[in-house]
Amino acid sequence: MAHDRWDGAGPGAPGSTDPTRCAPDWLALREPADAAARAPELLTPLRRWLTGRPAPLVVRDIGSGTGSMGRWLAPRLGVPQHWVLHDRDPALLVRASVRGATFETRCGELAGLDLTGTSLLTASALLDLLTPSDVDTIADACAAAGCAALLTLSVAGRVELTPADPLDADLAAAFNAHQRRGALLGPDAVAVATWAFERRGATVHRAPSPWRLGPDQRELTEQWLRGWVAAARLQEPWLDTEAYTRRRLAACAAGELEVVVHHTDLLAIGAR
Repeated sequence: MAHDRWDGAGPGAPGSTDPTRCAPDWLALREPADAAARAPELLTPLRRWLTGRPAPLVVRDIGSGTGSMGRWLAPRLGVPQHWVLHDRDPALLVRASVRGATFETRCGELAGLDLTGTSLLTASALLDLLTPSDVDTIADACAAAGCAALLTLSVAGRVELTPADPLDADLAAAFNAHQRRGALLGPDAVAVATWAFERRGATVHRAPSPWRLGPDQRELTEQWLRGWVAAARLQEPWLDTEAYTRRRLAACAAGELEVVVHHTDLLAIGAR
């Protein structure tokens, strides 16, 4: 379930040709930015809703990669937990770890998701890579099991680069179109998921979770920029990105480029 995405938070790898695979080095590079971006204000209603549930809480993380979501969230819940990490790539699961909780790994697809006995479903940088049918599968499974869902770092369709460049808007539009290719939700994912969960009786909380990249994240900014431009070029081959990329990489190397990549976190909780 890990996917190749270049919105600034999703898994993937520069130059990857396999949309189902992601590079462990890229996941490790972006993990601190993910941790800094996720919305901590959603943890208050989540902890309140989890209070009184049998321990250890069972948490299932879909599209888990090496377990970065668990490494961020488990210490913040403050109760005994057992994590089940689901991903389609066994090479990532071999590297998986979760701090402050027991865990196991499961290799497989989203179809047939069974959340029986689960208190919380989580995913990071995954929601906008799904189809409406995938989101319905998740919402149905959560409703059937009576579990909450915390879905973080979903692309919002907005990127801010400083200093500005005349090509920024064209590249952003092309990238967003690439995210919506086929039946993928892209920047529409949070709105679609909100509707799906609310339709099943859940209360949905949302909060911004932007990446803020500056001189201290030059390597990450460079990798994000290369992938963002490449995805836009795939969508709109007419875009003249060669000179743009040179300008942007030079500014990045000089510590003069700042990037804000907007995302949204979503928490869906049903009746107890």
